[in-house]
Amino acid sequence: MIARNGYLERVRTGLGRGPIVALIGPRQCGKTTLARQLMSSGTPGYFDLEDPATVAVLENPMSALAPLTGLVVVDEAQRAPGLFPVLRVLADRDGQPATFLILGSASPELSRQASESLAGRVEIVEMGGFHLTELAAGETNRLWLRGGFPRSFLAGTEPDSFAWRRNFIRTFLDRDLAGLGFGMSPPTMGRFWTMLAHYHGQLWNGNEIAASMGISATTARHYLDVLEQTFMIRRLLPWHTNVGKRLVKTPKTYFRDSGIFHALQGIETHHGLLTHPKLGASWEGFALEQILRARPAEDAYFYAIHSGSELDLFFPNRRQGIEIKYQDAPRLTRSMRIAMDDLKLTELLVVYPGNREYALADGIRAVPLEAASAGPGLAC
Repeated sequence: MIARNGYLERVRTGLGRGPIVALIGPRQCGKTTLARQLMSSGTPGYFDLEDPATVAVLENPMSALAPLTGLVVVDEAQRAPGLFPVLRVLADRDGQPATFLILGSASPELSRQASESLAGRVEIVEMGGFHLTELAAGETNRLWLRGGFPRSFLAGTEPDSFAWRRNFIRTFLDRDLAGLGFGMSPPTMGRFWTMLAHYHGQLWNGNEIAASMGISATTARHYLDVLEQTFMIRRLLPWHTNVGKRLVKTPKTYFRDSGIFHALQGIETHHGLLTHPKLGASWEGFALEQILRARPAEDAYFYAIHSGSELDLFFPNRRQGIEIKYQDAPRLTRSMRIAMDDLKLTELLVVYPGNREYALADGIRAVPLEAASAGPGLAC
């Protein structure tokens, strides 16, 4: 068992200051396991909406939930959208006899109900797979290859891990999307998802993908929205500022889990990864996700101008930039200096897979990924 203490603390804190916490994230990332850790301290009600018997009990939700005290957990909450108005009533009772932890994967109905029915009553905690800070030293390459889904990361062998991820992809397409309320053809979404893997870390080009698949650009954008809402894809927006240059205004797309990306690319081993054409893009996406998850409360963008200069990450609140390089010893580049000047950066970190920190120039430092991903406001 790998402790998820950061998430446990965030959920406990949320339940201490409000009646409802929604723990959301992709399927199989460990939400139910974490909820059971919280449940062990008492005897709460637990309702799994994938269990037909539980569904029958909650046909009359007010009668089932009103007598309960302490922590009440509702798993796969998106399957019972009619439950949210009842939770609103129960959350407003005097004395707050019960608190509610609702677990769910993203879906249109879950997002709409949480924002409309539970406005002002719910605190949302987004959960992901394993993060570098949750693991022992020396596990970076394993996490990079296998991704953060617990069963993939903890599998006994690399073939077992790869097989789990391939099965996850099939199940996600054939069952999960329909269960989350997304009506679309599994084979078509599978083709789109696989094609999107070839654009990992690149600017979104919906017209090109749509033309290749024989679908409209609007449909391609809808498919991208679905993968983003289900935590499979991260859409990183460009930073717009008045610097007198032609700025790139198209978002970039990244796979949020490197293991899923590798499974769609057919990369089974670390040796296969090191010799794959997408090696640099894979490292960039993996490092970017680790850094962003360490700073969940901060806005982040990328910065690029049409002349070719760009910056992988920009945090405007602290005027900090991050460039990600898969190199043994990164060096100062002209693009870094341009970003420093254009964005008036106080600091630029060049994140790389090494193990020592060193200066490249005034305000520009090369730092290992482990250091960059242990930033303030850590999510894990």
